[in-house]
Amino acid sequence: MKTYLNILILGVIFFGCTPKQETKKLLLPIIGEKKLGGVEAEDTIYHTVQPFAFVNQYNDIISDKTINNKIYVADFFFATCQSICPKMSSQLVHVQNAFKEDNNVLILSHTVNPSNDTVEVLNGYAQTYGAIKNKWHFLTGNKKAIYDLARYSYLVNALEEDGSEEGFLHSELFILIDAQKRIRGMYDGTDSVAVVKLISDITLLKQE
Repeated sequence: MKTYLNILILGVIFFGCTPKQETKKLLLPIIGEKKLGGVEAEDTIYHTVQPFAFVNQYNDIISDKTINNKIYVADFFFATCQSICPKMSSQLVHVQNAFKEDNNVLILSHTVNPSNDTVEVLNGYAQTYGAIKNKWHFLTGNKKAIYDLARYSYLVNALEEDGSEEGFLHSELFILIDAQKRIRGMYDGTDSVAVVKLISDITLLKQE
């Protein structure tokens, strides 16, 4: 009996002195092509958003410097779109409201029809959805630069298509970008459940 008690006491001491294992943080994936390189051969170089510069609904220049060290959601639309764009913009209102007091979370909506979507047109569109100044930017500029940014940086479609009813095709996805300009998630902007997950993932990303 004494031997059993001694073993039991030793077991309690052993487990009591064992350091607690740290709970692993849940991390979002990093999307896009990656390769080894950098200072050390084993460093991983991830796909990142390339430099850009457009103007927003207030005729302010918004560039890659604007989003330095910030988390943001990017999407593509055009002001005269009557199919998915109103749904997407309405869903982005929820994203904006969830982080309206957080200056480190932004929204960048890029028009795929810059010839029509002037600063004035975008300003009116922004007002329709209650866009907060310096929080939600509606961007216009060189069409090729916008389309190239969509394809090569955000990995989504944005193009002019004469065969479609409205004349333009663009992705319905919201792209979540982290403070290092890496893609951390893609979400169906017409699906309210997917947008709830986006909001949750932004909160998770802020904790990294």
